[in-house]
Amino acid sequence: MENQGRRPGPRPEGEAGAPPGTAEDPPAGRVPQPQPQPQPQPLPYEGVWRFTASAVDASVPQARHAVRDLLHRQGVPASDDLVQGLLLIVSELVTNAVRHAALLSPVLAVEVAVGAEWVRLSVEDSHPYRPTALEADHGRTGGRGLLLVREITREAGGVCDVEHTTSGGKVIWAALPLKPAGNR
Repeated sequence: MENQGRRPGPRPEGEAGAPPGTAEDPPAGRVPQPQPQPQPQPLPYEGVWRFTASAVDASVPQARHAVRDLLHRQGVPASDDLVQGLLLIVSELVTNAVRHAALLSPVLAVEVAVGAEWVRLSVEDSHPYRPTALEADHGRTGGRGLLLVREITREAGGVCDVEHTTSGGKVIWAALPLKPAGNR
């Protein structure tokens, strides 16, 4: 997998000169200008990381391991249940891209975006078909991946969706809170 990770750059802390939040007396006849407020610094684990992989079966465990290692390396404060849910989601979404989009999309992308209170996991491919979570056919094996993603996301208090990309493909994403709904 190719890591195209990126982190947000440093955020400005205010203008040069007087420290943020202090004001010097303006010259006579000038209206005092509001002083810039310091921007909150990102938490050490916040950022956006993107991995690309070939749309082949071997990419499923590679994507799962890459997400697991990333969450651990960045020190994301996620419970074991949340991590297991995220790993199952990435496995299902990459599997879907490999099985259903590989013909038109030989490369897929996995993106992990971590904010102060949430984790957003997405898988993008170049195939234009927008899947829907169908009802489970108990006589078939397989075909339940998006249902599973939807349920894991819902139980965690998150949201998921499928969107078209500007290049004609699609991105399927799930955003889950870092803290369970009862602990917020």
